[in-house]
Amino acid sequence: MLFFKAGALSGALIFALSTAAGAQDIGTTATSRIVDVSGQEIGVATYTQGNEGIVMELQVKGLPAGARGMHFHAVGTCDGEEHFKSAKGHIMPTGRPHGFFHPEGPHAGNLPNLIVGEDGTAHVELYTDLVSISGRGGKPALLDEDGSTLIIHANRDDHETQPIGGAGGRIGCGLVEPAAD
Repeated sequence: MLFFKAGALSGALIFALSTAAGAQDIGTTATSRIVDVSGQEIGVATYTQGNEGIVMELQVKGLPAGARGMHFHAVGTCDGEEHFKSAKGHIMPTGRPHGFFHPEGPHAGNLPNLIVGEDGTAHVELYTDLVSISGRGGKPALLDEDGSTLIIHANRDDHETQPIGGAGGRIGCGLVEPAAD
């Protein structure tokens, strides 16, 4: 009986400690400085860890008006000489297909379209529960070993066509980095 109580107490202590540790990363932030293919800064993004996903706030300027696909890409680099191809493909560790409307999708890199105004600007706050900043809840981490990027594409994402929803070329890139303290 004493063993059972000690075990229950140990289990309760481990649960309390793990819950407290898990709560600590809620509110953790990361940022991106968004650049175009010439390296000019065109915006900023802030990512804040929530309980089940992240809240992203994005402000951009100098983009063509209309809907622009955007996705989290698997590698943290924004080499403009190759139109950000060094950022590789979307974050998709489970191999699920692209698209919110695909019957077997979405994969972790999917995001809604960015709607850019006639003046070339956009300011949006959105939520995704497909990724995390540092691996919370076992979800893909934006700040993993090889980093990640937020890529803005030239066209609208139809959220179904493979592999990128018809979103076209890459016109903006933001390396996801830990926020400065």
